[in-house]
Amino acid sequence: MAEPVLVDDPGDPRLADYTGLTDVELRRRREPAEGLFIAEGDKVIRRALAAGHPMRSMLLSAKWTAVMADVIAEATAPVYVVPPDVAEQVTGYHVHRGALASLGRLPLPGPGALLARARRVAVLESVNDHTNTGAIFRSAAALGMDAVLLSPDCADPLYRRSVKVSMGAVFAVPYARLEDWPGGLHTLREAGFTLLALTPDAAAAPLDEVLAARPGRAALLLGAEGSGLSERALRAADVRTRIPMAHGVDSLNVGAAAAVAFYALNAGRA
Repeated sequence: MAEPVLVDDPGDPRLADYTGLTDVELRRRREPAEGLFIAEGDKVIRRALAAGHPMRSMLLSAKWTAVMADVIAEATAPVYVVPPDVAEQVTGYHVHRGALASLGRLPLPGPGALLARARRVAVLESVNDHTNTGAIFRSAAALGMDAVLLSPDCADPLYRRSVKVSMGAVFAVPYARLEDWPGGLHTLREAGFTLLALTPDAAAAPLDEVLAARPGRAALLLGAEGSGLSERALRAADVRTRIPMAHGVDSLNVGAAAAVAFYALNAGRA
């Protein structure tokens, strides 16, 4: 059991993992390089630990020590208790959920190993908004997707905002990066996947018609908010498909579109 340690100096080097959490560019560079990420909130911290991520430390406000007592009892990493104003000075924002943990990253699987046991896969191209990334992972977990593949320029699923929005679902759905893009899509085709490119293009086939053919192993390609899939990704796909819209709406937010398509893809899963 880790004995909680009171820290009242925001400059204390023991709190270094938590400094500047609102500085997106700093954290995007620093966290992968140092092999860490930050989980916020008791449920998310527990899900990260259950997924096997080792704890480096935990940062709590005093009233959260009781809530996290079971985690503290099992912890071998240090647990720091700080006043709310110190937490805000360290992190750069008011920590509403007064529990943060710094955790170690695990090695990502290779795409081939991930695909070997999957039938329904989401493939994200240039989805670099952390909120959208988190929302897509949450939907992927809830709606039965087996894995997520990311292009090299996608947002980090373990960035604090992504983890928070996903409610820890980033720990439930395995993911990997395709370092060669879009060339790496051949890995899916060789594994027997049909590549379905989701696009608002009116010329694309309606999703329900495409799924009526009951594709066996299917990979759904999703592009960034606004720009959508690149022409290169569209050319690499086997089928271009769309979610039919009404009332003059031309498209959905990528997170909402992903949820609709995931549900449709798994409703008739075979």
